[in-house]
Amino acid sequence: MALIPSQVLRVAILLSYFSILCHYKALDMPAHQTYGGSWKFLTFIDLVIQAVFFGLCVLIDVSSLLTKGGDSREQERQLRKLIGLRDWMMAVLAFPVGAFVVFTFWSLYLYDRDLVYPRLLDNFIPQWLNHGMHTTVLPFIIIEMRTTHHRYPRRSLGLAAVCLFGIGYILWTCWVHQVTGVWVYPVLERIAPLARVVFFSVMTVVICIFYVLGEILNSYIWDQLSKKLERRN
Repeated sequence: MALIPSQVLRVAILLSYFSILCHYKALDMPAHQTYGGSWKFLTFIDLVIQAVFFGLCVLIDVSSLLTKGGDSREQERQLRKLIGLRDWMMAVLAFPVGAFVVFTFWSLYLYDRDLVYPRLLDNFIPQWLNHGMHTTVLPFIIIEMRTTHHRYPRRSLGLAAVCLFGIGYILWTCWVHQVTGVWVYPVLERIAPLARVVFFSVMTVVICIFYVLGEILNSYIWDQLSKKLERRN
C-alpha cells in the first residue's frame, strides 16, 4: 500500500502549481508588460499545461468516487472520455514539454546562464520559485506516471501532435520577434539566422525524443509492476 494515496498526491501537486502560477504572475517583471506577456515563455506555458493536467487528474478522481457503485452508463462513458483526455495530455504535452523545459533550461543554465536566465532575473525571481518552474516539474510528472497507468496513442500520431506543438511555439516565438524586434530568449539574439533554424530544428527533435522516452518509461514502469503482481499470484 502506498504511504500517501495517489489522490492526495495529485491534489497537493495541483495546489503547488496554483501557488507557483500565482507567485509568478505577481512578479513585477518588465518582460511581462511587453507583447505576449507571460505567454511568450515556454516555462509559463508548461506551468499552465501541468496545472490543467493535474486539475484533470483530480477531476477524474472526484468523478470516480462519485460514480462508484452507480449503474449509469452515461456517467461511465463521460468518465472514460476524461480518462482518454488525461492519457493524451500526459503523452503529448505534460511529459514531453515538462521534461523538455527542465532539460533545456538546466543544460543552457549550466553552460552559460545568461543564454536563458540572465542574472538580472535573480532580483525578481526567488530561488524556490525558479526550482518550482524548472526543476520539480519532472519529478511531479514521474510520480503521476508511477501511480497511474496511462495509455499512449499510436506513436506516429503522438509524435505528430508533439511536432505540431513544437512548431506552433516556434512560429509564436518568431511572431513575437517580428512585432517587438526582440527574441524571447537571449540565446536567439547571439546566433546567426541559419544557426537559429538549426537550433529550432534540434529543439523539435529533442522534444520528440522526450515523447518516445516517456512512452518507453511508462511501458517499463507498468511492465515491471505487472511482473511483480504475477510473481505474488
